[in-house]
Amino acid sequence: MPVALITGASRGFGRALAFDLARDGWSLVIDARRSGELFDVRDSLASLGTPIGAIAGDVVDSTHRRALIDAAIQFGSLDLLVNNASALGPSPLPTLEHLALDDLRAVLDVNVVAPLALIQLALPHLRHSGGVVVSVSSDAAVEAYEGWGGYGASKATLDHVSKVLAVENSDVRFYAFDPGDMRTEMHQAAFPGEDISDRPDPATAVPALRSLLASGRASGRFSANELTRS
Repeated sequence: MPVALITGASRGFGRALAFDLARDGWSLVIDARRSGELFDVRDSLASLGTPIGAIAGDVVDSTHRRALIDAAIQFGSLDLLVNNASALGPSPLPTLEHLALDDLRAVLDVNVVAPLALIQLALPHLRHSGGVVVSVSSDAAVEAYEGWGGYGASKATLDHVSKVLAVENSDVRFYAFDPGDMRTEMHQAAFPGEDISDRPDPATAVPALRSLLASGRASGRFSANELTRS
């Protein structure tokens, strides 16, 4: 039974992916900062018969990251690491001219430093399983949107980290995956007071990622839109 570790799995894309993998018999380790929501997801997954470990905490905490890896290995292996937990930064989104540097550092800690730290811990186990790392990206990593400079820079950096890791580790696949616009709490925070009900449900992006995982394609950057068209 394959094992996946998904960060930020209490809601949005992480939650949708967890349920999709569970229906296919994966064992799961999930995390989130909101313990109540996380444990609700845990209980729902457990009711499906899914072996599940849920650990509440913040991915910027080194002790928490180690606990996540240890929990996954208790299931026997680690086949998939999904770096989904992300920070947007201040809302409303400020221009770079007015972005507080402490806010930028906080975004980089969550969106770049923590994912790399988890990958470093996971790599010995992923090499053994021939596993995959998925780092959730954004079109803000490749397009210039007013107000999205801090978040976009963090995702562009994460994309490049994934690209270099792929060169350095040929026995593990590294995917930067852009799910596209979604109807999530983060997206709402980016557009405070606006109606975002026209954005797709996060679950609609899951089949694209699942097809990518099943394809065995070489490491690279992929978007849900391009995978759906191909």
